[in-house]
Amino acid sequence: MQNNKKQAITLMIQGTTSDAGKSVLVAGLCRLFYRMGYRVAPFKPQNMALNSAVTPDGGEIGRAQAVQAQACHLEPHTDMNPILLKPNSDTGAQVIIHGKATTEMDATSYHAYKKEAMSYVLQSHQRLCQQYDLIIVEGAGSPAEINLREHDIANMGFAEAVDCPVLIVSDIDKGGVFAHLYGTLKLLSPSEQQRIKGFIINKFRGDVTLLEPGNQWLEDTTEIPVIGVLPYLHNLHIEAEDAISYQAHFKNEASSMDKIIIVVPVLPRISNHTDFDALRLHPQVELHFIREGQVIPSADLIIIPGTKSVRPDLHWLRENGWDGAINKHLRYGGKLLGICGGLQMLGSQIHDPLGLEGTPGSSHGLGYFKYETTLETEKQLKQVQGCFQADPSVQITGYEIHAGVTKGINQQSALLLLTGDKIQNQFDGSLSEDGQIMATYLHGLFDHPQACRHFLKWAGLSIQHQYDYRELQEQGIDLLADTLEKHLDKSVLTQLIPLIA
Repeated sequence: MQNNKKQAITLMIQGTTSDAGKSVLVAGLCRLFYRMGYRVAPFKPQNMALNSAVTPDGGEIGRAQAVQAQACHLEPHTDMNPILLKPNSDTGAQVIIHGKATTEMDATSYHAYKKEAMSYVLQSHQRLCQQYDLIIVEGAGSPAEINLREHDIANMGFAEAVDCPVLIVSDIDKGGVFAHLYGTLKLLSPSEQQRIKGFIINKFRGDVTLLEPGNQWLEDTTEIPVIGVLPYLHNLHIEAEDAISYQAHFKNEASSMDKIIIVVPVLPRISNHTDFDALRLHPQVELHFIREGQVIPSADLIIIPGTKSVRPDLHWLRENGWDGAINKHLRYGGKLLGICGGLQMLGSQIHDPLGLEGTPGSSHGLGYFKYETTLETEKQLKQVQGCFQADPSVQITGYEIHAGVTKGINQQSALLLLTGDKIQNQFDGSLSEDGQIMATYLHGLFDHPQACRHFLKWAGLSIQHQYDYRELQEQGIDLLADTLEKHLDKSVLTQLIPLIA
Protein backbone atom coordinates (compact mmCIF):
# COMPACT_ATOMS: atom_id res chain seq x y z
CA MET A 1 0.00 0.00 0.00
CA GLN A 2 1.38 3.45 -0.86
CA ASN A 3 0.59 6.98 0.11
CA ASN A 4 -0.89 9.01 -2.74
CA LYS A 5 0.38 12.23 -1.17
CA LYS A 6 3.77 13.58 -2.16
CA GLN A 7 4.70 14.26 1.45
CA ALA A 8 5.22 11.36 3.79
CA ILE A 9 3.74 11.22 7.26
CA THR A 10 6.27 11.67 10.06
CA LEU A 11 5.90 10.19 13.55
CA MET A 12 8.50 10.90 16.24
CA ILE A 13 9.45 8.75 19.24
CA GLN A 14 11.00 10.62 22.15
CA GLY A 15 12.02 9.30 25.56
CA THR A 16 12.04 10.52 29.13
CA THR A 17 15.69 9.49 29.48
CA SER A 18 18.53 7.97 27.53
CA ASP A 19 18.06 4.22 27.13
CA ALA A 20 14.29 4.50 27.61
CA GLY A 21 13.70 2.29 24.57
CA LYS A 22 13.55 4.78 21.68
CA SER A 23 15.91 2.88 19.37
CA VAL A 24 14.22 -0.49 19.80
CA LEU A 25 10.73 1.02 19.59
CA VAL A 26 11.58 2.69 16.28
CA ALA A 27 13.05 -0.57 14.96
CA GLY A 28 9.91 -2.46 15.98
CA LEU A 29 7.58 0.13 14.43
CA CYS A 30 9.60 0.10 11.23
CA ARG A 31 9.20 -3.67 10.89
CA LEU A 32 5.53 -3.50 11.88
CA PHE A 33 4.68 -0.90 9.23
CA TYR A 34 6.82 -2.66 6.65
CA ARG A 35 4.78 -5.82 7.21
CA MET A 36 1.64 -3.79 6.61
CA GLY A 37 2.88 -2.88 3.15
CA TYR A 38 4.07 0.69 3.63
CA ARG A 39 7.26 2.28 2.39
CA VAL A 40 8.77 3.20 5.75
CA ALA A 41 12.18 4.61 6.65
CA PRO A 42 13.92 5.44 9.96
CA PHE A 43 15.36 8.84 10.79
CA LYS A 44 17.39 10.32 13.63
CA PRO A 45 18.22 14.02 13.27
CA GLN A 46 21.21 13.97 15.60
CA ASN A 47 22.98 11.01 17.14
CA MET A 48 25.86 10.94 19.61
CA ALA A 49 27.50 7.53 19.63
CA LEU A 50 30.77 5.73 19.05
CA ASN A 51 28.94 2.81 17.43
CA SER A 52 28.58 3.62 13.76
CA ALA A 53 27.91 1.88 10.47
CA VAL A 54 29.10 2.44 6.91
CA THR A 55 26.51 2.99 4.18
CA PRO A 56 26.93 1.46 0.70
CA ASP A 57 27.93 4.87 -0.69
CA GLY A 58 30.74 5.24 1.85
CA GLY A 59 29.09 7.39 4.48
CA GLU A 60 28.96 6.98 8.27
CA ILE A 61 25.79 6.91 10.38
CA GLY A 62 24.76 5.73 13.84
CA ARG A 63 24.64 1.96 14.25
CA ALA A 64 21.06 2.12 15.55
CA GLN A 65 19.84 3.63 12.29
CA ALA A 66 21.48 0.83 10.31
CA VAL A 67 19.53 -1.68 12.42
CA GLN A 68 16.33 0.30 11.90
CA ALA A 69 16.99 0.30 8.15
CA GLN A 70 17.34 -3.46 8.36
CA ALA A 71 13.91 -3.55 10.01
CA CYS A 72 12.56 -1.76 6.92
CA HIS A 73 14.48 -4.11 4.60
CA LEU A 74 16.45 -1.11 3.34
CA GLU A 75 20.13 -0.45 2.83
CA PRO A 76 21.30 2.20 5.33
CA HIS A 77 21.64 5.72 3.93
CA THR A 78 23.30 8.86 5.28
CA ASP A 79 19.97 10.72 5.15
CA MET A 80 18.70 8.42 7.90
CA ASN A 81 21.12 10.09 10.37
CA PRO A 82 22.33 13.42 8.94
CA ILE A 83 24.23 14.53 12.07
CA LEU A 84 26.47 12.09 13.95
CA LEU A 85 28.64 13.23 16.86
CA LYS A 86 31.50 10.94 17.89
CA PRO A 87 32.95 12.01 21.28
CA ASN A 88 36.72 12.15 21.51
CA SER A 89 36.86 13.75 24.97
CA ASP A 90 34.52 14.74 27.78
CA THR A 91 33.90 18.11 26.11
CA GLY A 92 34.51 17.61 22.38
CA ALA A 93 33.40 15.48 19.47
CA GLN A 94 33.96 14.83 15.80
CA VAL A 95 31.05 16.24 13.77
CA ILE A 96 29.87 14.04 10.90
CA ILE A 97 27.42 15.63 8.44
CA HIS A 98 25.69 13.58 5.75
CA GLY A 99 28.11 10.75 6.39
CA LYS A 100 31.38 12.69 6.24
CA ALA A 101 33.54 14.00 9.09
CA THR A 102 33.71 17.78 8.70
CA THR A 103 35.25 19.19 11.86
CA GLU A 104 35.91 18.83 15.59
CA MET A 105 33.92 20.96 18.03
CA ASP A 106 33.59 21.40 21.75
CA ALA A 107 30.14 21.50 23.31
CA THR A 108 29.91 25.29 23.34
CA SER A 109 30.90 25.64 19.69
CA TYR A 110 28.48 22.96 18.59
CA HIS A 111 25.63 24.57 20.52
CA ALA A 112 26.18 27.74 18.47
CA TYR A 113 26.40 25.64 15.30
CA LYS A 114 22.99 24.00 15.74
CA LYS A 115 21.15 26.56 13.58
CA GLU A 116 23.29 25.56 10.61
CA ALA A 117 23.08 21.89 11.54
CA MET A 118 19.27 22.08 11.44
CA SER A 119 19.42 22.93 7.74
CA TYR A 120 21.25 19.66 7.04
CA VAL A 121 18.72 17.77 9.15
CA LEU A 122 15.76 19.23 7.24
CA GLN A 123 17.40 18.54 3.87
CA SER A 124 17.74 14.86 4.71
CA HIS A 125 14.24 14.62 6.12
CA GLN A 126 12.77 16.21 2.99
CA ARG A 127 14.63 13.79 0.72
CA LEU A 128 13.28 10.84 2.68
CA CYS A 129 9.77 12.28 2.55
CA GLN A 130 9.96 12.29 -1.23
CA GLN A 131 10.78 8.56 -1.30
CA TYR A 132 8.67 6.99 1.45
CA ASP A 133 5.14 6.92 2.86
CA LEU A 134 6.14 7.01 6.49
CA ILE A 135 9.15 8.32 8.42
CA ILE A 136 9.65 7.01 11.97
CA VAL A 137 11.91 9.41 13.85
CA GLU A 138 14.00 8.68 16.93
CA GLY A 139 14.74 11.49 19.35
CA ALA A 140 17.90 11.74 21.44
CA GLY A 141 18.15 11.62 25.22
CA SER A 142 15.25 13.58 26.69
CA PRO A 143 13.31 16.58 25.29
CA ALA A 144 13.17 18.04 28.81
CA GLU A 145 16.88 18.87 29.15
CA ILE A 146 16.56 22.56 29.99
CA ASN A 147 20.18 23.38 29.12
CA LEU A 148 19.83 21.90 25.61
CA ARG A 149 16.46 23.29 24.57
CA GLU A 150 17.73 26.40 22.78
CA HIS A 151 18.22 25.68 19.04
CA ASP A 152 17.31 22.03 19.66
CA ILE A 153 17.50 19.84 16.58
CA ALA A 154 17.26 16.40 18.21
CA ASN A 155 13.84 16.40 19.87
CA MET A 156 11.06 18.99 20.04
CA GLY A 157 13.00 21.51 17.97
CA PHE A 158 12.83 19.08 15.06
CA ALA A 159 9.22 18.10 15.79
CA GLU A 160 8.18 21.75 15.73
CA ALA A 161 10.13 22.38 12.51
CA VAL A 162 8.40 19.58 10.58
CA ASP A 163 5.08 19.75 12.48
CA CYS A 164 4.87 16.08 13.49
CA PRO A 165 3.17 14.23 16.37
CA VAL A 166 5.24 12.71 19.18
CA LEU A 167 4.97 9.62 21.36
CA ILE A 168 6.89 9.54 24.65
CA VAL A 169 8.38 6.28 25.94
CA SER A 170 9.67 5.60 29.46
CA ASP A 171 11.40 2.57 31.01
CA ILE A 172 9.47 1.36 34.06
CA ASP A 173 12.25 -1.10 34.89
CA LYS A 174 14.35 1.87 36.07
CA GLY A 175 11.56 3.02 38.43
CA GLY A 176 9.70 6.32 38.69
CA VAL A 177 7.94 5.93 35.36
CA PHE A 178 4.98 8.23 36.16
CA ALA A 179 7.27 10.93 37.52
CA HIS A 180 9.36 10.65 34.36
CA LEU A 181 6.39 10.95 32.04
CA TYR A 182 4.55 13.67 33.96
CA GLY A 183 7.74 15.64 34.66
CA THR A 184 8.86 15.50 31.04
CA LEU A 185 5.49 16.80 29.89
CA LYS A 186 5.47 19.69 32.37
CA LEU A 187 8.96 20.85 31.36
CA LEU A 188 7.84 21.36 27.75
CA SER A 189 6.33 24.48 26.23
CA PRO A 190 2.57 24.59 25.59
CA SER A 191 2.99 23.99 21.85
CA GLU A 192 5.35 21.08 22.51
CA GLN A 193 2.95 19.56 25.02
CA GLN A 194 0.22 19.60 22.37
CA ARG A 195 2.43 17.47 20.10
CA ILE A 196 2.46 14.57 22.55
CA LYS A 197 -0.27 12.19 21.44
CA GLY A 198 0.49 9.24 23.66
CA PHE A 199 2.64 7.69 26.36
CA ILE A 200 4.29 4.26 26.10
CA ILE A 201 5.52 2.38 29.16
CA ASN A 202 8.37 0.04 28.36
CA LYS A 203 9.78 -3.10 30.06
CA PHE A 204 6.89 -3.87 32.43
CA ARG A 205 7.12 -7.07 34.47
CA GLY A 206 4.15 -8.76 36.14
CA ASP A 207 0.38 -8.29 36.07
CA VAL A 208 -0.48 -5.25 33.97
CA THR A 209 -3.75 -4.71 35.85
CA LEU A 210 -1.66 -3.54 38.84
CA LEU A 211 -0.52 -0.62 36.70
CA GLU A 212 -4.00 0.53 35.72
CA PRO A 213 -4.54 3.02 38.62
CA GLY A 214 -1.33 4.81 37.67
CA ASN A 215 -2.21 4.84 33.99
CA GLN A 216 -5.67 6.19 34.77
CA TRP A 217 -4.23 8.96 36.96
CA LEU A 218 -1.76 9.93 34.24
CA GLU A 219 -4.48 10.04 31.57
CA ASP A 220 -6.89 11.99 33.77
CA THR A 221 -4.22 14.50 34.81
CA THR A 222 -2.63 15.08 31.40
CA GLU A 223 -5.50 14.20 29.04
CA ILE A 224 -2.96 12.16 27.05
CA PRO A 225 -3.59 8.42 26.62
CA VAL A 226 -1.24 5.63 27.62
CA ILE A 227 -1.28 3.85 24.28
CA GLY A 228 0.70 0.81 25.32
CA VAL A 229 2.39 -1.07 28.15
CA LEU A 230 5.15 -3.17 26.63
CA PRO A 231 6.28 -6.26 28.52
CA TYR A 232 9.87 -6.89 29.49
CA LEU A 233 11.25 -9.08 26.71
CA HIS A 234 13.76 -11.49 28.17
CA ASN A 235 16.76 -12.20 25.95
CA LEU A 236 15.68 -9.66 23.35
CA HIS A 237 18.73 -8.65 21.36
CA ILE A 238 18.86 -5.42 19.38
CA GLU A 239 22.27 -3.83 18.83
CA ALA A 240 22.98 -1.10 21.36
CA GLU A 241 23.21 2.51 20.21
CA ASP A 242 26.16 3.21 22.50
CA ALA A 243 26.08 1.67 25.99
CA ILE A 244 27.81 -1.65 26.58
CA SER A 245 25.72 -4.41 28.13
CA TYR A 246 27.68 -6.08 30.91
CA GLN A 247 24.90 -8.53 31.69
CA ALA A 248 25.50 -12.15 30.81
CA HIS A 249 23.18 -13.42 28.10
CA PHE A 250 21.15 -16.40 29.28
CA LYS A 251 22.02 -19.55 27.38
CA ASN A 252 19.97 -22.67 27.97
CA GLU A 253 22.21 -25.09 26.09
CA ALA A 254 23.68 -28.08 27.91
CA SER A 255 26.61 -27.25 30.16
CA SER A 256 28.60 -30.10 28.59
CA MET A 257 28.81 -28.18 25.28
CA ASP A 258 32.35 -27.18 24.34
CA LYS A 259 32.93 -23.51 25.19
CA ILE A 260 35.53 -20.82 24.74
CA ILE A 261 36.39 -17.79 26.91
CA ILE A 262 36.98 -14.40 25.26
CA VAL A 263 37.90 -11.17 27.07
CA VAL A 264 37.74 -7.62 25.72
CA PRO A 265 39.20 -4.56 27.49
CA VAL A 266 36.71 -1.69 27.66
CA LEU A 267 38.91 1.12 26.41
CA PRO A 268 37.88 4.65 27.48
CA ARG A 269 36.88 5.52 23.88
CA ILE A 270 35.91 2.05 22.71
CA SER A 271 34.04 2.19 19.40
CA ASN A 272 31.83 -0.26 17.56
CA HIS A 273 31.59 -2.66 20.49
CA THR A 274 28.63 -4.12 18.61
CA ASP A 275 31.35 -6.14 16.86
CA PHE A 276 31.15 -8.46 19.85
CA ASP A 277 27.39 -9.00 19.96
CA ALA A 278 27.68 -12.02 17.69
CA LEU A 279 30.20 -13.52 20.13
CA ARG A 280 28.37 -12.47 23.31
CA LEU A 281 25.22 -14.25 22.13
CA HIS A 282 26.98 -17.34 20.80
CA PRO A 283 25.93 -20.40 22.84
CA GLN A 284 29.52 -21.63 23.03
CA VAL A 285 31.20 -18.34 23.92
CA GLU A 286 31.69 -16.85 27.38
CA LEU A 287 32.57 -13.23 26.68
CA HIS A 288 33.76 -10.80 29.35
CA PHE A 289 34.11 -7.03 28.98
CA ILE A 290 36.86 -6.05 31.47
CA ARG A 291 36.70 -2.57 32.92
CA GLU A 292 39.35 -0.49 34.66
CA GLY A 293 40.54 -2.07 37.90
CA GLN A 294 39.01 -5.48 37.24
CA VAL A 295 41.07 -8.66 37.35
CA ILE A 296 41.91 -9.98 33.88
CA PRO A 297 40.76 -13.61 33.82
CA SER A 298 42.35 -16.51 31.98
CA ALA A 299 41.00 -16.75 28.46
CA ASP A 300 41.36 -18.52 25.15
CA LEU A 301 41.23 -15.26 23.19
CA ILE A 302 41.88 -11.59 24.00
CA ILE A 303 40.44 -9.04 21.55
CA ILE A 304 41.66 -5.43 21.52
CA PRO A 305 38.70 -3.46 20.13
CA GLY A 306 38.39 -0.35 18.02
CA THR A 307 38.74 3.07 19.61
CA LYS A 308 38.09 6.70 18.72
CA SER A 309 41.39 7.77 20.39
CA VAL A 310 44.00 5.12 19.72
CA ARG A 311 47.13 6.67 21.31
CA PRO A 312 45.43 7.78 24.56
CA ASP A 313 43.70 4.39 24.83
CA LEU A 314 46.98 2.58 24.19
CA HIS A 315 48.44 4.57 27.10
CA TRP A 316 45.43 3.59 29.23
CA LEU A 317 45.92 -0.06 28.27
CA ARG A 318 49.53 0.06 29.46
CA GLU A 319 48.63 1.97 32.64
CA ASN A 320 46.14 -0.78 33.51
CA GLY A 321 48.65 -3.59 33.00
CA TRP A 322 47.12 -5.04 29.88
CA ASP A 323 50.46 -5.17 28.03
CA GLY A 324 51.87 -7.51 30.67
CA ALA A 325 48.65 -9.54 30.79
CA ILE A 326 48.74 -9.98 27.00
CA ASN A 327 52.35 -11.15 27.06
CA LYS A 328 51.51 -13.69 29.76
CA HIS A 329 48.42 -14.78 27.84
CA LEU A 330 50.52 -15.44 24.72
CA ARG A 331 53.20 -17.32 26.69
CA TYR A 332 50.50 -19.72 27.87
CA GLY A 333 49.35 -20.32 24.29
CA GLY A 334 46.36 -17.96 24.15
CA LYS A 335 45.29 -16.16 20.98
CA LEU A 336 45.21 -12.39 20.40
CA LEU A 337 43.13 -10.38 17.91
CA GLY A 338 43.22 -6.64 17.23
CA ILE A 339 40.35 -4.91 15.41
CA CYS A 340 40.77 -1.46 13.81
CA GLY A 341 42.38 0.61 16.59
CA GLY A 342 43.44 -2.72 18.05
CA LEU A 343 45.25 -3.48 14.79
CA GLN A 344 47.09 -0.16 15.06
CA MET A 345 48.10 -0.87 18.66
CA LEU A 346 49.62 -4.22 17.70
CA GLY A 347 52.08 -2.53 15.31
CA SER A 348 55.41 -0.86 16.04
CA GLN A 349 54.48 2.83 15.87
CA ILE A 350 51.39 5.08 15.84
CA HIS A 351 51.89 8.63 14.57
CA ASP A 352 49.47 11.53 15.03
CA PRO A 353 51.39 14.52 13.61
CA LEU A 354 48.27 16.70 13.32
CA GLY A 355 46.92 15.97 16.80
CA LEU A 356 43.69 14.53 15.39
CA GLU A 357 43.04 12.43 18.50
CA GLY A 358 44.90 14.37 21.17
CA THR A 359 48.35 15.87 21.60
CA PRO A 360 50.43 15.64 18.39
CA GLY A 361 53.19 13.05 18.52
CA SER A 362 54.03 9.38 18.20
CA SER A 363 53.64 6.34 20.42
CA HIS A 364 55.34 2.97 20.46
CA GLY A 365 52.86 0.22 19.67
CA LEU A 366 52.82 -3.16 21.37
CA GLY A 367 55.27 -4.33 18.72
CA TYR A 368 53.80 -7.67 17.69
CA PHE A 369 53.91 -6.59 14.03
CA LYS A 370 56.37 -4.29 12.22
CA TYR A 371 53.88 -2.05 10.43
CA GLU A 372 53.35 1.62 11.39
CA THR A 373 50.18 3.73 11.37
CA THR A 374 49.82 7.45 10.67
CA LEU A 375 46.55 9.19 11.49
CA GLU A 376 45.24 11.35 8.63
CA THR A 377 42.31 13.73 8.29
CA GLU A 378 40.41 11.71 5.69
CA LYS A 379 38.59 8.67 7.06
CA GLN A 380 38.55 5.31 5.36
CA LEU A 381 34.86 4.40 5.03
CA LYS A 382 33.81 1.41 2.99
CA GLN A 383 31.91 -1.84 2.99
CA VAL A 384 34.09 -4.75 1.90
CA GLN A 385 34.00 -8.43 1.17
CA GLY A 386 36.63 -11.04 0.49
CA CYS A 387 38.16 -14.12 2.04
CA PHE A 388 40.91 -15.32 4.34
CA GLN A 389 44.16 -15.41 2.41
CA ALA A 390 45.21 -18.69 4.01
CA ASP A 391 41.83 -20.28 3.22
CA PRO A 392 40.01 -18.61 0.29
CA SER A 393 37.01 -20.87 0.85
CA VAL A 394 36.11 -18.85 3.97
CA GLN A 395 34.22 -15.77 2.81
CA ILE A 396 34.05 -12.55 4.84
CA THR A 397 32.05 -9.33 4.85
CA GLY A 398 32.65 -6.24 6.96
CA TYR A 399 33.24 -2.51 6.94
CA GLU A 400 36.09 -0.09 7.59
CA ILE A 401 35.89 3.07 9.71
CA HIS A 402 39.30 4.49 10.56
CA ALA A 403 41.46 7.58 10.14
CA GLY A 404 44.78 5.74 10.14
CA VAL A 405 46.83 4.68 7.14
CA THR A 406 48.95 1.64 7.95
CA LYS A 407 52.11 0.95 5.99
CA GLY A 408 54.47 -2.00 6.15
CA ILE A 409 51.95 -4.84 6.18
CA ASN A 410 53.60 -7.86 4.59
CA GLN A 411 51.37 -9.15 1.81
CA GLN A 412 52.55 -12.69 2.42
CA SER A 413 51.34 -12.58 6.03
CA ALA A 414 48.23 -10.45 5.42
CA LEU A 415 45.12 -11.91 7.04
CA LEU A 416 42.47 -11.10 4.43
CA LEU A 417 42.22 -10.75 0.68
CA LEU A 418 39.61 -8.12 -0.20
CA THR A 419 37.57 -7.72 -3.37
CA GLY A 420 35.41 -4.94 -4.80
CA ASP A 421 35.56 -1.96 -7.17
CA LYS A 422 36.45 0.58 -4.48
CA ILE A 423 39.21 -1.48 -2.85
CA GLN A 424 42.60 0.18 -3.31
CA ASN A 425 44.60 -2.17 -1.10
CA GLN A 426 43.63 -5.78 -1.64
CA PHE A 427 45.29 -6.96 1.55
CA ASP A 428 44.05 -6.36 5.10
CA GLY A 429 45.49 -7.16 8.47
CA SER A 430 48.23 -9.51 9.57
CA LEU A 431 48.74 -13.04 10.83
CA SER A 432 51.79 -13.79 12.97
CA GLU A 433 54.20 -16.52 11.92
CA ASP A 434 53.25 -18.71 14.87
CA GLY A 435 49.51 -18.23 14.14
CA GLN A 436 48.77 -16.84 17.61
CA ILE A 437 48.01 -13.23 16.66
CA MET A 438 45.63 -11.76 14.11
CA ALA A 439 44.90 -8.13 13.25
CA THR A 440 42.30 -6.60 10.93
CA TYR A 441 40.74 -3.24 10.14
CA LEU A 442 37.35 -4.82 9.48
CA HIS A 443 34.38 -4.37 11.77
CA GLY A 444 31.43 -6.75 11.64
CA LEU A 445 33.45 -9.84 10.78
CA PHE A 446 31.75 -12.05 13.37
CA ASP A 447 28.32 -11.28 11.91
CA HIS A 448 29.10 -13.55 8.96
CA PRO A 449 28.47 -17.17 10.09
CA GLN A 450 31.31 -18.66 8.05
CA ALA A 451 33.87 -16.10 9.22
CA CYS A 452 32.70 -16.42 12.84
CA ARG A 453 33.20 -20.20 12.73
CA HIS A 454 36.68 -19.71 11.28
CA PHE A 455 37.74 -17.28 14.02
CA LEU A 456 36.38 -19.47 16.81
CA LYS A 457 38.09 -22.55 15.41
CA TRP A 458 41.37 -20.61 15.30
CA ALA A 459 40.82 -19.55 18.91
CA GLY A 460 40.38 -23.18 20.00
CA LEU A 461 36.70 -24.08 19.56
CA SER A 462 37.05 -27.08 17.29
CA ILE A 463 33.54 -28.53 17.66
CA GLN A 464 30.89 -25.89 16.91
CA HIS A 465 27.13 -26.09 16.91
CA GLN A 466 24.90 -24.35 14.37
CA TYR A 467 24.71 -20.59 14.98
CA ASP A 468 23.68 -17.68 12.72
CA TYR A 469 23.86 -14.20 14.26
CA ARG A 470 22.02 -12.61 11.35
CA GLU A 471 19.09 -14.93 11.89
CA LEU A 472 19.14 -13.97 15.58
CA GLN A 473 19.00 -10.29 14.62
CA GLU A 474 15.94 -10.88 12.47
CA GLN A 475 14.23 -12.84 15.23
CA GLY A 476 14.74 -9.92 17.63
CA ILE A 477 13.26 -7.39 15.20
CA ASP A 478 10.28 -9.65 14.48
CA LEU A 479 9.70 -10.17 18.20
CA LEU A 480 9.56 -6.40 18.67
CA ALA A 481 7.05 -5.99 15.85
CA ASP A 482 4.89 -8.82 17.22
CA THR A 483 4.95 -7.22 20.68
CA LEU A 484 3.98 -3.77 19.39
CA GLU A 485 1.18 -5.20 17.28
CA LYS A 486 -0.25 -6.89 20.37
CA HIS A 487 0.22 -4.18 22.99
CA LEU A 488 -0.14 -0.79 21.23
CA ASP A 489 -3.53 0.90 20.86
CA LYS A 490 -4.16 0.70 17.14
CA SER A 491 -6.97 3.28 17.28
CA VAL A 492 -4.50 5.98 18.36
CA LEU A 493 -2.02 4.96 15.68
CA THR A 494 -4.82 5.20 13.13
CA GLN A 495 -5.45 8.81 14.14
CA LEU A 496 -1.75 9.67 13.92
CA ILE A 497 -1.08 7.75 10.72
CA PRO A 498 -4.14 7.77 8.42
CA LEU A 499 -2.30 5.32 6.17
CA ILE A 500 -3.26 2.53 8.54
CA ALA A 501 -6.35 0.71 7.33
